[in-house]
Order: sequence, then structure tokens, then C-alpha cells
Amino acid sequence: MINYTAHVHRLMEDIVARVPALSQIDVGSVLVFGRLGRASTHGAYATCHSLMVPDTEPGYYFWRDRRTGHLTRRSEWFVTRSPQVRLGARRISHLISMSLPRFCDQTLKGTRKEDLYPDGPDWVAKLDTIVHELYHVDPHEGGIRPGLKADGRPSALTHTPQFFRDVARMVHEYMASRPAPEVCDFLALNFEALQRRHGGVTGATFRGYPSFPQRYRERLPDQPRAPRVTQVVALPERAHPRTYGESDLQVRQFLPQSARMVAQASEITQERGVHPHLRLVRTQAANR
Repeated sequence: MINYTAHVHRLMEDIVARVPALSQIDVGSVLVFGRLGRASTHGAYATCHSLMVPDTEPGYYFWRDRRTGHLTRRSEWFVTRSPQVRLGARRISHLISMSLPRFCDQTLKGTRKEDLYPDGPDWVAKLDTIVHELYHVDPHEGGIRPGLKADGRPSALTHTPQFFRDVARMVHEYMASRPAPEVCDFLALNFEALQRRHGGVTGATFRGYPSFPQRYRERLPDQPRAPRVTQVVALPERAHPRTYGESDLQVRQFLPQSARMVAQASEITQERGVHPHLRLVRTQAANR
């Protein structure tokens, strides 16, 4: 079966090597994983998640009386933190999630991308999405790259018109560099065609699937007394781990409506030319 997230990561390495505007991104610190995204539903094709967002200032939730506006109760004080993902000695700075099989079925027709690539093959829509998510990676601050206006001034929006123009320019630049077919040919096939050719589509996921590393709230050990209210609501127990390692990775086969686990991280074997963190699975799911 084809490990789709591993192929996307290998393509990202090639893009960064060929597109100067992205050359400062350390793709070894980016982990690509799969999330279920049914082709019949709407939603994002992919998303970039930063794990380097700093802790928030201490705060609390509060409730007011609708009639008087007076503070009636509040939560305990807490800070919000980013989890750590480490693969060996390497700390992962960003996660990029792929919605499978929805991502595989992208086309240009009827989308805004059709105007950006009027003569392009349909699969360039997928390449645009991959460059789009890579461009979100801020190699300097570790967060999400801030948006810019056409004149270079900062924008409060992440997805500015200039952002989309920059992505299209980089996609054209990458295609003009004549990348090796074996690096990007997998994009030409939709989900059904991938299944026919490879016997199935797999991708890296986290052990708590469909959960994945997300920011979490941590109660302050020393609780300030202010503001004084009649009721202080205890924070719920944390639902997400604070740290993740290689043992938290699994490989799942993605189906049109669901996904099933086919290998633990310890069963994943290494092959040349593939992301060392998310290696191709040799064993067919049918034999498990």
C-alpha cells in the first residue's frame, strides 16, 4: 500500500530544495499525518499546526449574570501550553495534517485555483495545497507565518490575496524546475485510482486517533484569589497528553468512510528516500 503522508513529506523536501522562498524551512522538523476527511463532505484539505506557540499569560473563564452583569463564577486560573512531539532527538516544530481521502480527490475545476493555473493538470490543485501549508511554516519564530499585504506591510489576516499569489508563484517555480516524476507522480491519482494501483492508501496517525497533539490548559499550582466570586469551577482533567514520541505513531489505512490501524510504530521499516519518521509499510493490510 502507498503511505500517502510519507510521499507528501518527501515531496515537501523536494519543494524546499527547489524553491528559494521556502529554503529556510527545516522539513525534518515537520511531521505530516493523516486525518479522516470524507470526499462527500466539505472542509479543509490540509492544515498546518504550530507546536512552538508560547504559553499564554495566566487567565480564567468567567460567567456573568445576564441581568446585572455581575461576575457570578469563574474557573481556576490556568495557562495554555503547546505539547511537545519528539522523534528521537528531534523536536517537531510543526504538524501538517492531510484530510484523507478528501485531499486525494481535489481538482481545479470550479475552484479559485482554476484561474491561477489555467493550463495546469488537475493534480496541481494538490501541489498548491501542499505549498500553501508549507508557506504557513514560520522558520524564524516557529509559529504560523504572519500575513502580508501587497505592499509588504503586516496584515491581521493569514490568508491575504498576496499569500495566495505567493503560493501560486512558488508552485509555478517548482514545476518549472522539472522535479523528478517519482517524487510527485502520486498526485496525479485520485483516491480510487490509488487504491486500485497500490491496494490501499495508508498514512501516519497518532495512537489516540482521531485525536492528535493540541494545545492544552494547565492549572496554576498557586491559585490567585482574585477576582472574588461565590463559586470557583475546577478545570476538567486534561484530555490530551503533553508529550508525544515515536511510540505514539501508528499507520492507518484510510477508507472512503473510515480508517483502520495496520501497523504500530515499532513495525514500520525503513526504506531509502522516504521520510525517516514516517516510513513505508511493507506488510499488506490484507495479511494482518
